[in-house]
Amino acid sequence: MTVYDIIFYLFALITVGSAFFVVTLRNILHSAFFLLFALFGIAGLYVLLSADFIAVVQLVVYVGGILVVLIFGVMLTNKITHVQIKSGTLQIIPAAIGTLVLGFALIKIFLTTNWKTVQLSAESSSVQGLGILLVNQYSVVFELLGILLLIALIGAASMARR
Repeated sequence: MTVYDIIFYLFALITVGSAFFVVTLRNILHSAFFLLFALFGIAGLYVLLSADFIAVVQLVVYVGGILVVLIFGVMLTNKITHVQIKSGTLQIIPAAIGTLVLGFALIKIFLTTNWKTVQLSAESSSVQGLGILLVNQYSVVFELLGILLLIALIGAASMARR
């Protein structure tokens, strides 16, 4: 086992463990703090995959922006910090069935996929190459995502206004 493997398993453990606590804890504020660690673990996994730009975007956008706003929003509203999330056995059975089906599907995909490595050129793996791809080849998708984010912002503003 190499040092790379140890670091990968460390980040994977941080990510999966934190994600487990995000969905199982009853306190929303504690879940938000564990979400912080899960997002940091994902950024570490991106660094191990040599996707440095995506790792930095993960840290800046999700950890630096969205999660901080989420934590401040939860902390500034006193009623939300003490809300206990209900979790009964009625939700556990469908969740377990869905998890098993997803797990078997992922195992089947993993075993039947022909995994081959793709060599990227220096131009396509740089930030400049990514920008050129976003503007030229994926411009429609890029614009649709912008419209989707605008719709989400308008929906959040209208919900907050009430």
